[in-house]
Amino acid sequence: MIRVTVWNENFHEKADPKIAAIYPDGIHGAIAEGLSEYSEFEVRTATLDMPECGLDDDTLNNTDVLIWWGHCRHKDIPDEIAEKVRLRVLDGMGLIVLHSSHMSKPFLRLMGTICRLKWRENDETERIWVIDPGHPIANGLPEFIEIEQEETYGERFEIPNPDELVFISWFSGGEVFRSGCCFRRGLGKIFYFRPGHEAYPIYYRKDIRKIIANAVSWAKPSCGPRPTLGHFPVPLENIRIVDHSDEYHP
Repeated sequence: MIRVTVWNENFHEKADPKIAAIYPDGIHGAIAEGLSEYSEFEVRTATLDMPECGLDDDTLNNTDVLIWWGHCRHKDIPDEIAEKVRLRVLDGMGLIVLHSSHMSKPFLRLMGTICRLKWRENDETERIWVIDPGHPIANGLPEFIEIEQEETYGERFEIPNPDELVFISWFSGGEVFRSGCCFRRGLGKIFYFRPGHEAYPIYYRKDIRKIIANAVSWAKPSCGPRPTLGHFPVPLENIRIVDHSDEYHP
């Protein structure tokens, strides 16, 4: 079972009746609904207006993959909570960063860059090309996905070079954008996925939900060995290694 927490500012849905009509249960609710179709996911939601922004120690320590949607309230996340998220990722928690969450505090801290980009609000078409069809996040997808109306993002996207690039978007206004980027930080995996402007019902689409579900499965913590760090008083050659591999049940 993969324990997933879907985090959302939950601001636009309360402040704008038009957004509330699109996402009556919040963007987090729509994403959680899509994930609930998969029996291997245990899904909870958290929002900015909850105590400790919904990211208390118990929640973070019992989250395998954190999904983050933010837009205009990035600065309202206390630095200490952003740091807790960063440390949990370094310790193995997966992080999926959606749309304008490229400016969220946890993502900025994990990237170490300013993460700026070009953008334009409009109703233009976005075509998301799968450029790494063998990647697990692209499993079960067509060669490209076309979204009839979306907000436009454009290069240059000031992030480190992704460890893996799964998707590139083309927009009918002419822009292109690295829209599906994978990173590894410490023991954790991070996936940035571009679509999801709040004014469009993106998170009800089956193909978008499929990508997010694939990303959760990819970003889950590894069952590999955890390295021992710090003072190691006994020489490694003096340690007797016992093989218990036949006793391991993930």
